[in-house]
Amino acid sequence: MTAREKVDLMNKIRVTVSGKIQNVGYRAKVIGIAKDFGLTGFVLNLDDGRVRIIAEGKNGDFGKFLDAIRIKNTLIDVADVEVEHADATGDLADFYKLVGEGETDERLDKASDYLKELIDVTRDGFSGILEKLSETSTEIRGLREAQDVMIEKQDVMIEKQDVMIEKQDVMIEKQDVMIDETRGLREDMKGYMDMKFGKIEGELDLIKGALKERGILC
Repeated sequence: MTAREKVDLMNKIRVTVSGKIQNVGYRAKVIGIAKDFGLTGFVLNLDDGRVRIIAEGKNGDFGKFLDAIRIKNTLIDVADVEVEHADATGDLADFYKLVGEGETDERLDKASDYLKELIDVTRDGFSGILEKLSETSTEIRGLREAQDVMIEKQDVMIEKQDVMIEKQDVMIEKQDVMIDETRGLREDMKGYMDMKFGKIEGELDLIKGALKERGILC
């Protein structure tokens, strides 16, 4: 089979893609997809924000390839794909990216992939944080209820001690010391617990505020 006959068996498409597709790793995705389909050609950014794809292949069945390049994920959002058919030249031996003046190389595409993964992981992490926040709030309410019960019991103990003081004049001085210590302990405990709860609630408010600023928590 001559070179001309081989070219005649090939087909070519000129694709113009629009959407959120520049500087987000879209071209690297297209290259991988094209190579999986055994296509040759190239992909490049256009000045108007769109992406141009030239692809050649045998049999002329580009349907699955066109479906595959309609990517929508955290960073990439293809809005429209325009297709024109053309005569194949057979001059392209591989599928590659054309880089314009001022553009970075494939490291930018890798960085975009890493950024997408980081966003996905961060969202999953925030989901776990929200669950933890809910659990922590429940624990705080339980601790506050336990604190109130403890204070009530301490009040009862003080009242009983006051009755004992009235009945036992001999132990008045010792019981006064015990009452003062018990009251001081209660106040110290209450002050300490209030300080801790206030600090925890303040940190929770900061976290919730940060989540709201990022649009993760409504």
